[in-house]
Amino acid sequence: MLVISQKPCFSFLLSFSRSVTLLLETSPPNTHTRGIAHSPFTIQWYSNLENMKAISFSGGITKPSFLIAQTEMPILSFGHSKLSATLALRLRCNCIRKMGLVTKLQHSVADRILNSRSVDSRASKSESGRMNRKSGGGSSSLYIRPSLSKMKKEKEEMREKVYEFLRGIGIVPDELDGLELPVTVDVMRERIDFLHSLGLTIEDINNYPLVLGCSVKKNMVPVLDYLGKLGIRKSMITQFLQRYPQVLHASVVVDLEPVVKYLKGMDIRPDEIPRVLERYPEVLGFKLEGTMSTSVAYLVGIGVGRREIGDVLTRYPEILGMRVGRIIKPFVEYLESLGIPRLAIARLIEQRPYIIGFGLDEKVKPNVKSLEEFNVRGTSLASIIAQYPDIMGTDLKPKLVNKISLLNSVLDLAPEDFGRVVEKMPQVVNLSNDPMLKHVDFLKDCGFSLEQMRKMIVACPQLLALNIDIMKLSFDFFQMEMKRPLEDLVTFPAFFTYGLESTIKPRHKVVARKGLKCSLSWMLNCSNEKFEQRMEYDTIDMEEMEMERSFDMNSLMQPRNDESDSDYGDSDEDNE
Repeated sequence: MLVISQKPCFSFLLSFSRSVTLLLETSPPNTHTRGIAHSPFTIQWYSNLENMKAISFSGGITKPSFLIAQTEMPILSFGHSKLSATLALRLRCNCIRKMGLVTKLQHSVADRILNSRSVDSRASKSESGRMNRKSGGGSSSLYIRPSLSKMKKEKEEMREKVYEFLRGIGIVPDELDGLELPVTVDVMRERIDFLHSLGLTIEDINNYPLVLGCSVKKNMVPVLDYLGKLGIRKSMITQFLQRYPQVLHASVVVDLEPVVKYLKGMDIRPDEIPRVLERYPEVLGFKLEGTMSTSVAYLVGIGVGRREIGDVLTRYPEILGMRVGRIIKPFVEYLESLGIPRLAIARLIEQRPYIIGFGLDEKVKPNVKSLEEFNVRGTSLASIIAQYPDIMGTDLKPKLVNKISLLNSVLDLAPEDFGRVVEKMPQVVNLSNDPMLKHVDFLKDCGFSLEQMRKMIVACPQLLALNIDIMKLSFDFFQMEMKRPLEDLVTFPAFFTYGLESTIKPRHKVVARKGLKCSLSWMLNCSNEKFEQRMEYDTIDMEEMEMERSFDMNSLMQPRNDESDSDYGDSDEDNE
């Protein structure tokens, strides 16, 4: 077998490739495979191949990729039925096998070129698409920065529309920047309508515009449902939200339930919890380990009974929000400086817990100064406050001016005497003028002179506040049954403060039976036990006859049966 070197073989194949290319260029676009197979060039090529006898392809093709084959050429379909039977017979079997090998090689190379072109085409298209999007932008962009920028711009435009809507209905949106709001005007309108259904006005929303950041379904409805289950009355919900709209931001589980549990732990009855929250809804925003715990601990430390804490907090839950160092402790220490014992202060807080809320610098100290200006003695300040703690929180000075002017006009009362009146009955500052004048007229009708009335009222200011009908009955008994001179009443005007049936009549009867001559003070100004002892005396003690009733500070410090040593000391926490 004749073996042809690789170089001639290469030349032959190159010549063949050129021929094929020329054939494609000269053939019509729609030439079919069958037409090409029977062209003169093709027949000549087969004839030359036959004359070459045995041509060996053992040298092979070291780099198959050099074959520039047109994959779409039908002429390359060697070994297929497209070759005519005559030509197929003229080819030796060995040549046919060699040609088949070359054909397979060409097909393999062509396929790889085709795949490479396909991949390059897709990559080119993808790159072209990215370049187009990069230059022109689009909604399907994969680039984050342009997308976020466009989204931000659209969001700002929609937010501005919401702001315009709010301004149109009278809401100032200045504080809403940075707050998550509804995206559309329709959603914002629904939210405002819901707030209106709760009774909140545009003014209420302007007072706390952040309420517009609360979702109706996620925030408002769960909170309102929880408050309703607790027992908050629907009639109070508007006032509740006006005072503490922040509750609509709260989490029921994280914020509200722990506070309610704490209140129950302070011995506040479950049925009183709703009233406590209605009175002081701000308590729902406090932290358990903060102000609430320290204020309660301090009160217990100064002597407030543990069993009284629940009642104190029920009547005045604002204590839970008061800082010990800023409010409660300075208040207690100031009262102590006036001469009121700490335990007495604790009893006053138990009886009237709201006195802690009187501003120390705004009310208490100025009112004490006013009392001193109106001739109240410093030694009597503790007694005045202990008798009538409310005097610390009233607008006192104008009332003092009014009362001294009235009493001076009808009784010619001196400023010093007015001071004694306030010391003995500090409630006089809150009496109405008309009832006071009626009592003065009653004394005048009883036959007392101006001087006698002045003396009686300075000694017993309660005469200006007693029930006139009862006073008339007592005076009639005094004149008709006791038949004593009016001077006895001038000396002891407190006669009108005793019960006629419970005290005056029974004691007068005993004294008259024994034939004793005694003053009204000796007969009335004592307890029933003391009166029975006096009835056993052979003589009357003159000193006892001159005793005058006055307020006893010790009455506030009587020990309780349920008291025990406190686990709490004076708390210095929270003094900032």
